[in-house]
Amino acid sequence: MALWFPDWPVQAAGLTAPAAVVAEHRVLACGTAARAAGVRRGMRLRAAQALCPELDVAEADADRDARAFEPVAAGLDEVAASVEVLRPGLAVVSAGGPARFFGGEDAAVERLLDAAARRGVDCLAGVADELSTAVLAARHGRVVAPGASREFLTPLPLAELVAEVALGCDGETAATLVGLGVRTAGELAALPGPAVVTRFGAAGARLREVATAAGERLVAPQAGRPDLAVALEPSEPVVRVDAAAFAARQLAARLHARLAEAGVACNRLRVTADFAGGERLTRVWRTREPLTESATADRVRWQLDGWLTARALDAAPGHPRAPRPGAAGDADAAPRPSRPSRPAGAVHPVSAADPAQADEGQDAFPDPDDGLVALTLDPVEVAEPETVAALWGRRTGGEAARRAVERVVSTLGADAVLQPRLIGGRGVAERVELVPYGEAREAPPEGSWPGRIPGPLPARLGAGPNHPASRVTLVDASGRRVAVTAEAELSAAPAGLAWGGRRFRVTGWAGPWPVDRPEPVARLQVAGEDGEDGAAYAWLLIWRAGRWAIEALYT
Repeated sequence: MALWFPDWPVQAAGLTAPAAVVAEHRVLACGTAARAAGVRRGMRLRAAQALCPELDVAEADADRDARAFEPVAAGLDEVAASVEVLRPGLAVVSAGGPARFFGGEDAAVERLLDAAARRGVDCLAGVADELSTAVLAARHGRVVAPGASREFLTPLPLAELVAEVALGCDGETAATLVGLGVRTAGELAALPGPAVVTRFGAAGARLREVATAAGERLVAPQAGRPDLAVALEPSEPVVRVDAAAFAARQLAARLHARLAEAGVACNRLRVTADFAGGERLTRVWRTREPLTESATADRVRWQLDGWLTARALDAAPGHPRAPRPGAAGDADAAPRPSRPSRPAGAVHPVSAADPAQADEGQDAFPDPDDGLVALTLDPVEVAEPETVAALWGRRTGGEAARRAVERVVSTLGADAVLQPRLIGGRGVAERVELVPYGEAREAPPEGSWPGRIPGPLPARLGAGPNHPASRVTLVDASGRRVAVTAEAELSAAPAGLAWGGRRFRVTGWAGPWPVDRPEPVARLQVAGEDGEDGAAYAWLLIWRAGRWAIEALYT
């Protein structure tokens, strides 16, 4: 059984509709209202803001997504055992135990959906014989009858198989197949397996595996696995998220050293935390690809962040702790510790719009003695790693780039490699700062920023405010220079723009947007066309010290 929380990054960010979460200036996830306005995943942010100017935007934050998902997963624990998180926003559950306990799969699904609804989040459930088919069924809210997986999968377009990253299907391979006329899972399943593997390699094999509902392991512990668990007992109870993150990195390094000695890799990890009050919390993370040391540390850090934050808020006034009812599961499952109840409608234990509350929750428990006293990482599913890449195998460009940058950092030092980071501001250049590579990302300062340039933002910066190449002259229909008056208005409507020896006819403009600090300036958006070839251009002009200059260019 799979439980899918649509557009989870948007739900976790607590944005106001229409909303979208972006990464590298492209839409990573968007809500229903944004989709109704034409916004789509993968779209450039500037294009999305042009379609939907009121779009509420937040930067992607994996820590926030995982922290927000923990109370939701804890709610599912109240109904079913063996809850595994594939990623924040997608969980799988062994359907057998809850179905027997509640009298059928439909009743179990209803109880799980109710548990999610009490946290104020949207959720769809899917049931099927195979894990991958259940994940796809969840996107349709379907219960697939036993033995009917192929019938359900046959009409699905290949794009649906790629849409869920947890399934590990390659988008480029799917696009190539669609270009060759193979558009649905049924059409791919009809092709001979050896031919698909020969032509498309491991990526094609994975796509066909999902399309044919090939048998997969269930949501259950692996039998006969070696004992590779590692544990850490700090000298003092850990009550801060940063201290817990340090412990996570230490334990992840020990775990992967032990895995390397055994010659295996981990695909499913159980994180167990014991607290001074006697409570034990457990969560299982499952991944398609073997966990690296960095990925393990990230998941443990996300989990501890969610637990520590939730405990701090639950123990605060107005959030009394209360034991929870036992969960339905296997008959031989050990009784799980109680977990405090949470008020209905809470999507996230800490609101992103309330930084003071977030700091309080992540800083320490109200009771400093009720901290983390033991942390255990148990690789519940291991396998021999692929030591040799396939003939068609290749390292992704992002991974290769990351490794190259890390080699430069190790040679020249962290301060020698800089990366851009988005910050708050009104103009274009002031919204980006360069920080040492790998420095923790901070949330942009919140505020209305009066005088801020509306989206979409320009793609290229100009030569600089004092550079001769940036200076332009703006004139009206009579040839008189256009200036910004003391009332922060234009002296006349712009009709032409001179940039060096080139002349442009102004076809549209917006603004000005005045700003008094740190110095009095005004910005103006101008669109024009070349007087010779008619090519279209757009600029962001800045009025400073009595003259116009190009601050940035639109493309």
